[in-house]
Amino acid sequence: MNTSENLPDLHCCLDCTAFNLRKATRAVSQFYDDMLRPVGIRGTQYSLLVALKLKGKVLITELAEQTVMDRTTLTRNLEVMEKQGLVNVSPGKDRRTRVISITEQGSAILLKAYPLWLQAQTQIANTMKRERMDQLMAGISELIDITKQA
Repeated sequence: MNTSENLPDLHCCLDCTAFNLRKATRAVSQFYDDMLRPVGIRGTQYSLLVALKLKGKVLITELAEQTVMDRTTLTRNLEVMEKQGLVNVSPGKDRRTRVISITEQGSAILLKAYPLWLQAQTQIANTMKRERMDQLMAGISELIDITKQA
């Protein structure tokens, strides 16, 4: 029995939101990673350092919610960053919670990384133009809201 004869026309799957967002995310992530390489961090680490700098001490659960990251993935990222001396992970009020904060070294790396991040951000913004960037950001925010409600 040939199962391919029973399949629907899969060409419509090429417009899959998830697949195309992942593809775009990989391309953009690689671009930011390349730009931030001189200071020894990746784009994900930069974003987490920014979140910690702006938020101060925060529980892993709160940081996971804020960054829309699964706790396991976030914990793995934070373990690497703690070994690099960029963040401090300390016990919370009970044994099940952990409090995360940016270290002095993390703040110093963030300061060095900022001009590189700004260069990457500016390059994308200038290429896409302001109106398209605004539409993209609005669309991304809408997608996040839609999927959180589902």
